[in-house]
Amino acid sequence: MTANYYILFIGYVFGFYMAWNIGANDVANAMASAVGAKAITIRQAVFIAGILNLLGAVFIGGHVTDTIRKGIVSAEIMTDPHLTMLGALSALLAASLWVSFATWKSLPVSTTHSIVGAMVGFGIMVGGFSVIKWGQLGAVVISWIISPVFSLIISYCMFKIIIRVVLSQKKSFKQALNLSPFFIGIAVFIVVLSFLFKTPLGKQLAIGTPSALLIALLLSALFGIAGRKILRRFVKPEHSDGAESVFRYIQVGTSCYVALAQGANDVANAIGPLAVIYFLVKTGNIGATVPVPLFLLVFGGIGIAAGIGMAGHRVMDTLGTQITTLSNTRGFAVDFGAATTVLIASKLGLPVSTTHAAGGSVLGVGLAGGIEAVNFGIVFKIMIYWVLTVPASALTSMVIFKLLQLLV
Repeated sequence: MTANYYILFIGYVFGFYMAWNIGANDVANAMASAVGAKAITIRQAVFIAGILNLLGAVFIGGHVTDTIRKGIVSAEIMTDPHLTMLGALSALLAASLWVSFATWKSLPVSTTHSIVGAMVGFGIMVGGFSVIKWGQLGAVVISWIISPVFSLIISYCMFKIIIRVVLSQKKSFKQALNLSPFFIGIAVFIVVLSFLFKTPLGKQLAIGTPSALLIALLLSALFGIAGRKILRRFVKPEHSDGAESVFRYIQVGTSCYVALAQGANDVANAIGPLAVIYFLVKTGNIGATVPVPLFLLVFGGIGIAAGIGMAGHRVMDTLGTQITTLSNTRGFAVDFGAATTVLIASKLGLPVSTTHAAGGSVLGVGLAGGIEAVNFGIVFKIMIYWVLTVPASALTSMVIFKLLQLLV
């Protein structure tokens, strides 16, 4: 067996470890609000998120990936296949170690930014600081502000609307039921547009904005009307706790969407570098993009599902219960704020992180209940880890790359 096949074998190990970490840390983006609001249990969240992430990775995940994730470093450093494989290995392990450390601390971090930082470290080791695209890296830094602030504002406003039109009414249950087509409709509208614009499958379909808006409007109206009929049949006022019973079902639906989209989008963080190694070993060269075989998507999806099952509860508990107290109405506002932020920012070409958007949304609904309702100690700790992600991953990647050069 040649040295390249040993590198490929190590790549499988590191790739699976990265996928595991994505599941362990990022599952909180999808399920933390539902668990925190007690719409579902942690065990149910782990089971649902594991299945949906796997389905999203396999059936909606991209079958082509960029050679260099997010274009942070110049492509000129990829001319030497051996160095490229070592760089991909160091990036995978460095990002994995940082996300694993954050998960151990029960804090949410961006797996995408972890890979970005790791690629920066590899780039500096191979080509020096000149190969780093500082403008692109600056956009990542800006996302630390854009993502949480956007989602904070949207979730804050949404929860205030719910308070005004539902929770402050004498017959809140009846009002929630009557307005359920609106809340279901706007959630479905954002979900459909997100799938058409944000996922790899949606980009392959290449549906124009006017057509996408029309499809989203029709489906939101259909689901809104059908949703109210279902809620009226299964949610009875004598067995309810007011409006929260109505929003419990809506919230679980939005959480399921986030889990499905997470599998579709985040699998590339683990499988992208592995696909580069796989393609180099098989062909000896690479272009700007490389094909991702279906079995690698399945491999990555299984790794994500395993991470969710084994360690997903840690970060879920932090985001769902330690920042502020969540109810089903608050949880709906959290999911809506995060999903809307990711969609709008992506369409405007602004850098965005789902992890940061989810954190900002939880903070937004917390602030809607007053400053005293927010645990700012845990908020500041989370923000410190967000800022440390890129430099920590970069430094770790530099050390690992140097060690691999000496060993391989």
